[in-house]
Amino acid sequence: MKSIKLFRGALFGISMLFGLMAFLTSALCINTVDKQLSNEYIENNIAIATSIANAAEDSILNRDLSVLQSMLEQFRKINGVEYIYVADEHGQIIAHTFVPGIPQEIQSLDKNIIGSSRRIIPGFGNFIESSMPILMGRAGTVHVGMEESLIAFKIQTAVGRQVYLVSILFVLSIMISFVLLSRAGRPLMQLASYARGISGSEDRPEPDRQELERLMSRLDEVGEIARLVSRCPSETPPEPPK
Repeated sequence: MKSIKLFRGALFGISMLFGLMAFLTSALCINTVDKQLSNEYIENNIAIATSIANAAEDSILNRDLSVLQSMLEQFRKINGVEYIYVADEHGQIIAHTFVPGIPQEIQSLDKNIIGSSRRIIPGFGNFIESSMPILMGRAGTVHVGMEESLIAFKIQTAVGRQVYLVSILFVLSIMISFVLLSRAGRPLMQLASYARGISGSEDRPEPDRQELERLMSRLDEVGEIARLVSRCPSETPPEPPK
């Protein structure tokens, strides 16, 4: 379908507007979902660390490390949990789920820091680690690490469908705008063709008179222009001198 030149600028402007709307909507969606999911995972991580800290009190006080290790292995099976380790009040790790051994980066950390922080462990990945005290810190601390790539994957999954939908709406909007503008410009193209025909500026037959009358019956600006054009006498350009 051919578009009229008069509306090409409008079509370009509409395309830019819808493109900007799609970009801003996608960016806002990604930012909102990122914050919500990140906060949700951090809260879940803290809840897991708190549960382990409460359950590990008796095992640490009785120095029953086998029960403590078994408990850590059970919590390690929770989806998203990548590692767990327990440090005593002196900062010494007494139980962990690292295989084959404790990374040097973990051993050099200050084990008494409470809260959530990001950890970069070469060979393992990037993690969000949540730490909670055991018996107010007098019996040590529990540290639970969750891999950041899992959070990124969840964000991509949640956002991907919304961005996909916005992209489809963007393409459909441009196509519909093109069709509507082309339909709106078709009467103007017919009038231009008729004007060229009656003026003899082009070697082509005049358009169908019934088509012109149909345009003249319109109550909008197109009909007004058609009525004005129909009053113009047909002129034949003078022949050039021989």
